[in-house]
Amino acid sequence: MSEELNSKVRLRVVYEDPDVVVMMAPNEEELKNILIELLKEKPRNLKELHEILSGIASEDKIRRALSILVEQGRVLSLPDGRYRILGIE
Repeated sequence: MSEELNSKVRLRVVYEDPDVVVMMAPNEEELKNILIELLKEKPRNLKELHEILSGIASEDKIRRALSILVEQGRVLSLPDGRYRILGIE
């Protein structure tokens, strides 16, 4: 996860020592909030989102969360495969 995203998203720390930090993967609601934060910056496609979130969310979980956000009318799926935020969160 990028340092910029890490500063915006607070995942639960399970274990930490000088060499390792272990965090809980986000639940579905947290993942939707992370996706909204990323899409506030600029429209992105699934591949871009997965590259940013690799290690904390699978492509399937990202796709499922995006589908829910589209159904809720919070995110728009563009014809070119990118997603963008609707309105101001």
